[in-house]
Amino acid sequence: MFKKSISLIFTGLIFISGLFSQKNQIGQELNAITTGVPFLLISPDARSGGMGDAGVATSPDANSIHWNTAKYIFADEDFAVNISYIPWLRKLVGDINFSNISAYKKIDDNQAFALSLMYFSLGNITFTDITGSKIKDYRPNEFSIDAGYSLKLTNNLSGGVALRYIHSNLTGGFAQNGSSPTHPGQAVAGDISAFYTKALSIDGRASNLSLGMNIPNLGSKISYSDDAYQEFLPANFRLGTALEVEIDNYNKITATVDFNKLLVPSPPITVTDADGNETILGKSQEVSVPKGVFQSFSDAPYGFKEELHEIMYSAGIEYMYANQFALRGGYFNEHSTKGNRKYFTFGVGLKLNVFALDFAYLVPTAGRQNPLAGTLRFTLGFNFKGLKEQNEKVKPKVPGM
Repeated sequence: MFKKSISLIFTGLIFISGLFSQKNQIGQELNAITTGVPFLLISPDARSGGMGDAGVATSPDANSIHWNTAKYIFADEDFAVNISYIPWLRKLVGDINFSNISAYKKIDDNQAFALSLMYFSLGNITFTDITGSKIKDYRPNEFSIDAGYSLKLTNNLSGGVALRYIHSNLTGGFAQNGSSPTHPGQAVAGDISAFYTKALSIDGRASNLSLGMNIPNLGSKISYSDDAYQEFLPANFRLGTALEVEIDNYNKITATVDFNKLLVPSPPITVTDADGNETILGKSQEVSVPKGVFQSFSDAPYGFKEELHEIMYSAGIEYMYANQFALRGGYFNEHSTKGNRKYFTFGVGLKLNVFALDFAYLVPTAGRQNPLAGTLRFTLGFNFKGLKEQNEKVKPKVPGM
């Protein structure tokens, strides 16, 4: 047991995926899909966080490696860096947080390269024995290191790939009650993405329509001990669109919507009839990763209707003034039988020549709490093209040159 219960850690992780076992309105048991390392699904940037956690088809920035690596080649800047910080479960504890740093560089007009580091610190815990005596203190943590590549295929279409190393150390090797020693979970995964963008005119106004697709976290399973069940990574199919309209020279509006579905097998359900006979609905989760991906489209215990319940959607809108000041809003929805995460998001942004600063705030609905409720998360971005231009402006002129 723990003085500061380790259950708090898993409570936080459960909150990420909205995984709660309870009864819904009609008495049917919830059947949410669980995965390992769910921190990989956390929105790492405040811009998308202010738009309902939608970002697969929005305009590219340094954090695009999380949403859609293919977007990078269409970025306005050649080189940019974003740093994000998100307090976690702030209403309960003060030492759990999520941090991210992402950067990209265009190699030429057709290629771009990106790197990213996500780090999830789960605070400090104290391990104790059965009598309550202290054994040791430990700070569990998880992180991922990403490398991405974006290639322009046509004037309007690009493709992207990313590789990801995942390290999750939740127990520091601690074993209890004679169980096998634990070890850090490690895994390798990859992303496949595509992005299409097209300039057009709507009622005489310059506009841009974008479509995005990303399949992240396709990789090995992860385990924390030699005799433990191996968990699937949160592989996900993400599809979305965004429409950007310039109202005039100073005002611009972007609307976006994302659809997401976990590519992880649905848990089977055991149903007991009036005579006590048990029937198992659904399919086994003890399958390989490739089979699990394909199985995830047709294995829901209650058929096609339940498969539709596994689709999450998020929608957001962004108003930009003079390409410098932004107001954002959004909504995220997950079906009540699949986790019941429902929340509104709000955000603001300030973009200057050299840096940008974005803030996001989340308001849960449906009577459910959220680890980000009452928390202000922020992202600081650096535009090195703007820094170079600013240095050129202030460079002293040499007489005669």
